[in-house]
Amino acid sequence: MTVINPHCTLLVLENGSVYYGWSLCKSVTAVGELIFNTGMTGYQEIITDPSYCQQIVVFTSTEMGNTGINFEDIESNQVFIKGMIFKNLCLTENHWRKTQSLVDYLQNKRIPHLYGIDTRILTRSIRNTGAVLGCISNLVLDIQVLYVYFKSVIKIDNRDLVQTVSTSTVYPWHSSDYCINSMYNFTYFKYVHTICKKCLLIIVVDFGVKYNILRILSRYVTDIIVVPSNITYDSILKYKPDGIVLSNGPGDPSYAVSRINTVRELLLSNIPIFGICMGHQILALALKLNTFKLKFGHHGLNHPIGSAKIINITSQNHGFVVQNQLSEDLINWQTNYNDNTLAAIVHRIYPYFSVQYHPEASPGPNDTESLFLYFVQIIQTAKKYLTNK
Repeated sequence: MTVINPHCTLLVLENGSVYYGWSLCKSVTAVGELIFNTGMTGYQEIITDPSYCQQIVVFTSTEMGNTGINFEDIESNQVFIKGMIFKNLCLTENHWRKTQSLVDYLQNKRIPHLYGIDTRILTRSIRNTGAVLGCISNLVLDIQVLYVYFKSVIKIDNRDLVQTVSTSTVYPWHSSDYCINSMYNFTYFKYVHTICKKCLLIIVVDFGVKYNILRILSRYVTDIIVVPSNITYDSILKYKPDGIVLSNGPGDPSYAVSRINTVRELLLSNIPIFGICMGHQILALALKLNTFKLKFGHHGLNHPIGSAKIINITSQNHGFVVQNQLSEDLINWQTNYNDNTLAAIVHRIYPYFSVQYHPEASPGPNDTESLFLYFVQIIQTAKKYLTNK
């Protein structure tokens, strides 16, 4: 490990709050929306999750870096978060899958971060005031100068972030190409080998897709093609897909106007659609529902959802949700029991459903991973009884 002496680092919030801590990166300044994540594990997945684009994540877990970094569990090929804030940094990581320390990773990727503060106080502040812009800097230590940076930053809910994280090219998904070895399936070994893959082609529209969505889909189907978020309706139909997955992604869904229009066209095709998080919101907007921004979002691994006295624990990461004002053609399938927001919808007539959480988890519980198999079963049923127009 290349040792760099800790730098004095500031966190300045747009509401006037100032926090003092330390960082190990070379001189950096970063501005992003400050949110907190209550997960106890999975920091490397969070760092590489496109849904955290333009956000500074406050980790409520007391220490980061205990298990180091491995390159099998990453969720994309680059870092998307604007910064990290945590209480303690472990310098003696130890894990059998570790290939790099978190300290080295932070330094090599030049990820803005701050540690050594009481994250409980900061989390309470976000809960009270809502998500705010924050600025991390060990380059500029003049508070007044840092306030100037806020004026040049467009808030996360005032722009289309999907276009900044989506792939620009079409590519087939092959797990072997993405640093995945047999040990990934260690905990599912017996279960995975009982699955018979179906000869189906799934199109995944990339709004900021996590690799684990693709990994789990590849357990059930033979062919997966990932396409850009700005792909047209006609281009999708040329592939003759058996099903379409609308992936997770960052930002305000109402700004993804062209994507909403494309999905609205797809609704006429009878091709089964499965929406996840951003995909859920875009599907809902295509169905003429509305979305709104939460005060501080849902970011963690222990969110209870369900219906009819059935509860599942889910991993969630979103700042926007769909208004619970459904038409007669839609079913409020599941509810978030923490705040009674809409967690999942199902169309009564057509093969469309979506969820406001991560059934692929990573990190998190696997209570709802069966939704991928459910989607495959919907596809098989649709192929039997529905004729695509």
